Amino acid sequence: MIGRLASSVVVLWMAACGTSAPANSNAQAASSEVRQAASQSIDASRRTAITEAASKVAAAVVTVQTETIEKAPSSIFEQFFGGRSSQRVAPGLGSGFITRPDGVIITNAHVVSGAQSVSVMLRDGKTFPAKVLGVDEQNDLAVLKIDARDLPVAALGNSDDLLIGEWALAIGNPYGFVLGNSEPSVTAGVISATGRNLMGQTEGGGVYLDMIQTDAAINPGNSGGPLVNALGEVVGVNSSIYTPSGGSIGLGFAIPINRAKRVADDLLEHGKIRRPWIGEKLRVAASDNPRDVISTGAFVRTVVPGSPADRAGMRPGDQIVRAGRHAVRNVFEWEAQRLNMRVGDTVPLTVLRGGREITLDVTVADLPEVNAPKVTVMREIQVVTITPAIAAEKQLRTTRGALVVSVSDRIRDEIGLQEGDAIVQINQFQIQQASDVNRALEQYGGRSVIRLLFERRGLLYTTDFRIGPT
Repeated sequence: MIGRLASSVVVLWMAACGTSAPANSNAQAASSEVRQAASQSIDASRRTAITEAASKVAAAVVTVQTETIEKAPSSIFEQFFGGRSSQRVAPGLGSGFITRPDGVIITNAHVVSGAQSVSVMLRDGKTFPAKVLGVDEQNDLAVLKIDARDLPVAALGNSDDLLIGEWALAIGNPYGFVLGNSEPSVTAGVISATGRNLMGQTEGGGVYLDMIQTDAAINPGNSGGPLVNALGEVVGVNSSIYTPSGGSIGLGFAIPINRAKRVADDLLEHGKIRRPWIGEKLRVAASDNPRDVISTGAFVRTVVPGSPADRAGMRPGDQIVRAGRHAVRNVFEWEAQRLNMRVGDTVPLTVLRGGREITLDVTVADLPEVNAPKVTVMREIQVVTITPAIAAEKQLRTTRGALVVSVSDRIRDEIGLQEGDAIVQINQFQIQQASDVNRALEQYGGRSVIRLLFERRGLLYTTDFRIGPT
């Protein structure tokens, strides 16, 4: 570049001194080459790893549109004449991405939760009715299917080898059609952290384990869209944000794609969500200090007789310190590692027993059903609505929910609930009063794995179980 510029200066100087016309033509040609080279250099600088990654994935990103029937209260005039509440259709929007050319799409469970109808709009504006193949409320994942062929597909990466600080793109349709078209938008940031455990502190509530944290802006409507690395590979499913303001403040979270792949594979190959289970129950920390919970360790309280853990030789009192190649330092990290296991796999678990480490090979099973009809489960658990007085008396942090006042030995052993626990959420169902517990169990029982979120001694815990059909 320097050489060309120098020769141009010489030719121009010669032209100024009255040289012949061919020399002037040479000068113009050289100047044109300089401008073209500069333009090419600028154009190349615009095309970065971010633009290349976005172009690889954007065509496979879709808008998920839902319609939910809600009860609308009658007006004061209608109430005066004995009118009843009516129904109204509430639209909803989210994002998703295509994983197979025949129309298989991954999104969030909360995007399609309770929807009477679901449709998918492609980048070019074409819209298709969508079938919900399955929903995993615990992991906030859903798999959809549209009747289409030869669709663009997003390449799926590996969420186990993420680098802190590497580029990350959040792609989706924030605020839906308010922005005027069906083209997805892109925000850029980095992978801020991995292994984040969120206990009901994110926008929309819920429990999220082993999440990817990013500062790429995630806003309403981005839910279910892909988190993409610089290679144009999907490494996560955008799911939630932590926000005191309602908007993005750079604390966004995505579900690791390896877990999403496991959930999608289970649905497509087995027709249901399979929940990894080995049959252990862990001890909870005696302290109310969250810092103590993080550093306490994962100690086994009980082992279900005949379970995979029992057959592998796990004993009460064992401390789980490693699952495969992943260290386990507390209850949260153990639950996260168990979620990432696949049913049927044999996983080496390292436990600390009597001051020495022992490796147990545990074959992961599917979570068994609680062998009782739905109504029987409720007969074994008695709850009351939490009032301000009850919350103060029991020293609860939550001011809403259902307090467990009695529970059968069987439910205590199989589910882990105790008297004094405060039930605050069942799957995505927020518990406001005692009757909500029965409603939530009726809604999810027999068709979904149930994740129950409860407060005990000021800390939040979860327990997973199935309820057999009536």
